[in-house]
Amino acid sequence: MGAFNFNERPMLVFWESTRACLLACKHCRAQAIAQPMPGELSTEEGFRLIESLTSFGKPYPVLIVTGGDALMREDVFSLIAKARSLDIPVGVAPSVTPRLTDEAIVQMKNLGVKVISLSLDGATAQTHEGVRGIEGHFSDTIDAMRRLVDAGFEVQINTAVMRDNVHELPRIAHLLKTNGVHIWEVFFLIHVGRGIDSQEISPMECEDVSHFLFDVSTYGMTVRTVEAPFFRRVVAERKLHDPERTMTLPEQIAEIFHLSPLYQKLSNELTMLLGASTTVSKAQTSGTRDGKGIIFVSYDGTVYPAGFLPLPLGNIREESLSAIYRNHPTLQAIRSGTFSGKCGVCDYVDACGGSRSRAFSDSGNPLAEDPACSYVPTQFHAK
Repeated sequence: MGAFNFNERPMLVFWESTRACLLACKHCRAQAIAQPMPGELSTEEGFRLIESLTSFGKPYPVLIVTGGDALMREDVFSLIAKARSLDIPVGVAPSVTPRLTDEAIVQMKNLGVKVISLSLDGATAQTHEGVRGIEGHFSDTIDAMRRLVDAGFEVQINTAVMRDNVHELPRIAHLLKTNGVHIWEVFFLIHVGRGIDSQEISPMECEDVSHFLFDVSTYGMTVRTVEAPFFRRVVAERKLHDPERTMTLPEQIAEIFHLSPLYQKLSNELTMLLGASTTVSKAQTSGTRDGKGIIFVSYDGTVYPAGFLPLPLGNIREESLSAIYRNHPTLQAIRSGTFSGKCGVCDYVDACGGSRSRAFSDSGNPLAEDPACSYVPTQFHAK
């Protein structure tokens, strides 16, 4: 956990500053609209939310200003300036629309924003635009990505893995690597919001993709996952079985870890595109999960464990964010690993703990087991 005690403070506070957005992406957790929703936090309420982050104590959480499209808020730069004046680190997650101008990029840079994240859901225009719903959006996204890299930001690309794009993952990795992207954050789809109509990949495919992402992390790019904390187990297993990275053939890895042909196809294509990897893994393995090190504040101040876990915990208009985070019994149970099913007896319960959002979506219980994880703990066999 480093300097963070996740019982006392989150590492990341996601603020859905608005639901207004010009896109209509199929897998979005929000029912985004072109105008702000009634009840959206005002500028002054936004200032108070930002000021409240200091009550967690140092190191302050990183504030991720998201949406909708964060740039749809007319006061977004004032909000960022407020956070930076308090020495609160800020990341911004804009949509690729005409709002992401060169002037906006310069302004965010001048305000001290370090990380900007964009979404890219395919290696081709057909796939990406099939998700995003706007013609020409693929080329606009690549252009925005390059402009942000050139401006000196730490650029993070977010990709939602689904049945329609899983076979394009090596080409997406190649696209990011060759354009200087620093972080690839891969979201494993959950049926929430508009995502209810999209196709999740199977538990076996989740395992294959996780091993593939470990391979990607050996090409000098930080790789992390959203709603797939079992990726950390995969990273630990790979490092344990091959600490010197002598086991390089996908066929060897597939045999040892009982992976399907999907893994071999993805990994072989990655090697074909990028050559043999030469660096140690940069997979991110901090033990955060929904409600543990992560908290989400919606456009109207309602607090949730995460953006994909629609279980309201309170509202910052009535109670402080720090009190909700520290004292809500559901969050305390999540952080203590009080889970049912195989997640409750898993030897990776602290490092992983399963996706609480997927458990809730599947069963209505945020403390149930994660149905996307194919791993069966020895203790569970014994039972």
